[in-house]
Amino acid sequence: MNRHPKIFQKENSALIVIDIQEKLIPVIYEKERVIENAIKLVNGFKVLNAPVFCTEQYPKGLGGTEPRLKEALGNIEPVAKMNFSCAGDLFEQLRNEKIERVVLCGVESHVCVLQTALDLIANGIQVHIAADAVSSRRKFDYEIALERMRSNGAEITLTESVLFEMLEVCGTDQFKAISKIVK
Repeated sequence: MNRHPKIFQKENSALIVIDIQEKLIPVIYEKERVIENAIKLVNGFKVLNAPVFCTEQYPKGLGGTEPRLKEALGNIEPVAKMNFSCAGDLFEQLRNEKIERVVLCGVESHVCVLQTALDLIANGIQVHIAADAVSSRRKFDYEIALERMRSNGAEITLTESVLFEMLEVCGTDQFKAISKIVK
């Protein structure tokens, strides 16, 4: 039996955490939801041995990655960027690792996440947006960004959906670890 091609699969997949930074996150709509779900995604991708990338927009001005997220990332070094889209900063790495699909989480939905999603789609990468792990300063901006990404080919999904789609089956050690992460 074939699986639907839009079900997120572990093979050739990666997570990109976009700009969840100390000076930006305090003004973000539902910031705790974003941080908690980004951490769940990072921890889940680690359990599933899937690549994780992280970016920081102009860290000199916006500070480093939010401390709880930085702890979850461990030795994953954020890529400093000046462009709003991080696709250009990461594209060579994604291509070298044969990444065909990504999950995006981070801020702001209507700027860096949106531009990254559109650029990756334009370059043949399947993009999934963890809607519970992205946001903007204003709810309206967040909602419009999700709709725009959806209408341009991104799959709008949830943190738990991504992790359980990657698992495919229950009863494994990875399933037990993911179940603890999402509780």
